[in-house]
This record gives sequence, C-alpha cells and structure tokens, in this order.
Amino acid sequence: MATGYRNNDDVVPGYRENAVTITTLTDAEHAGTAWQRYLEDPGDIVIATTQGAGCFGAAYEFLFNTSYQLRKAGLHKDVRLSYVTSEPFLGHFGIGGLPHGEQLLKMFLKKEGITAHLDAGIDHVASDAIVLADGTELPSAYSMVVPPFLGQEFLLASGLTDDKGYVRVRDTYQTEKYDDVYAVGIAAAVDVPWQTPTPVGIPKTGFPTEQMAHTAAKNIAAQVRGEVPEHEQAFGDIKAICVMDAGNNGVVILADKMLPPRKHGVLIPGPQAHLMKLGFEKYFMWKMRHGYVQLP
Repeated sequence: MATGYRNNDDVVPGYRENAVTITTLTDAEHAGTAWQRYLEDPGDIVIATTQGAGCFGAAYEFLFNTSYQLRKAGLHKDVRLSYVTSEPFLGHFGIGGLPHGEQLLKMFLKKEGITAHLDAGIDHVASDAIVLADGTELPSAYSMVVPPFLGQEFLLASGLTDDKGYVRVRDTYQTEKYDDVYAVGIAAAVDVPWQTPTPVGIPKTGFPTEQMAHTAAKNIAAQVRGEVPEHEQAFGDIKAICVMDAGNNGVVILADKMLPPRKHGVLIPGPQAHLMKLGFEKYFMWKMRHGYVQLP
C-alpha cells in the first residue's frame, strides 16, 4: 500500500473557503490562479502551517519563493509577508531541527523582511486575515496554508490503521497484522518522538518514501523466493537528504538520520541549491517519461 495522503480540510474553520494550498496538483493550480488575481490587487501575505502539519519544507520553499516573486513584481517594500508555523523554533522542519538551522533560517527571514509567528495555532481563516489561537489577527490578501495530512479514508475500515488512517508497520514495512501486506510512504504510520506545545507532525517526503519502498521490495522478493523477510530500516534511521528551494537561493539539508539522536547534520545555503532543484526536476521528468525507473 502506497496510497499517499489526503488533506485534513477541516483542520480550522475557513481554511477551504478563504485560503489556498499547494499540496495537490489541483490545489497548486488554484494557488497559481489566485496569485495572478492577487497581483492585480496586492496586499499583505500570510504563509502558514496549521497545528498538526508536517510538511514544513514546502511551506518554507513557498515562503521564500513568494518573497522572490514579490521582488520581481516590485512589491517587496509594500507588502508585509508573515510566516505562521506550529514549529517551536525556526528550522524544526518536523524532524527536531539540525545544528545551526535556527540561526540560518533567522538570517534568511531577516534578509527578506519576513515576520515569523512560532509555536502558533490557527483559530480560523477569514476572507481577509488569518486569526491565530491567541487572538492575533494577521491581515492577508493572499493566504497559503499547509494543513495536516491524513491516510486515505477507505483504509479506515481495514483494521490496519491508526485513527488518522495511517497503516501501522514494522521496520520491515510489513503491517503489524499481516506478514504479506506492506505499507510505505505517507500511508505508513510513524510515531512522533516528541511533544510540543502546538502539535507538530513528521514529514514523510520523497527520499524516505523511496527508501521505505526499497526495503519493502527486498522483503517482498525474499518472500516470493520462500525466504524470511529480514531487511529492516526504521523510518527515523533513514538519512535526511533534501534540497530547499528559495527563489534564486536555497539550502541543502543533510543528516545521518531523519530523527534524533543523530551523529551529524548540516545545512548548506547558497544558489547551488536552487540549481540542484531545477536540475533534479529535469532529470526526474526525463527519467519518468522514458520509463527509466531503475535509475536512482
């Protein structure tokens, strides 16, 4: 089972009616159309992740790309750009943070003139503002909100999932209930190893999903051969490899493990990250169009 996710559209009142998001193709297209309308009548902007969200990398990318687009449109000095996040500190990313990550993100936000609201829950999204749980009202002519994800609804009746619809798995990615049923990617349940004042999810992004799938595939092949599936790789032990785009800049994020405790982790800023992101897009699309799925 590699069924992906669905948005929790009911996370806060007004989210569906008054905000855009980028977490599905249809949503991203709608966000792009709304941006074109925004440019005709600009105002303040809020980029937000709700309580329980886990896809912080995409929110940071959209935040810094928005700042870049405002500069290109000649609006940067006239628009107040705010970032609302459930993270307890900048650069938490839903993985507990990395060395010097908070300082680096603070530097990025200061350079771009972005105001951050940390450890913040959202009460509701109005047509012209985002209202935080503490009553703070942030006027907004364009609100992009990343919600929490849920497992697919049809899996809830299977008896394999937790209350969010994620499938409980072992480190072999076999389900806890059946040896010959596997789940990988966002469909697989991952325990959050910390508690924060405002709930923070875990990002089950592309690279760890691929690593989970490789582990499951090895074990499925072993079962087909009549062998015991012995390949294991806990989600938290998968390496963190990510490139965060930021307009004409970016950050390469590397760590020996997705979740702490870790031996090392590093964030490398610079325009090379933006070029890497563009290069990967072209490579990945070429690979998939031509069916070269065996390539890394």
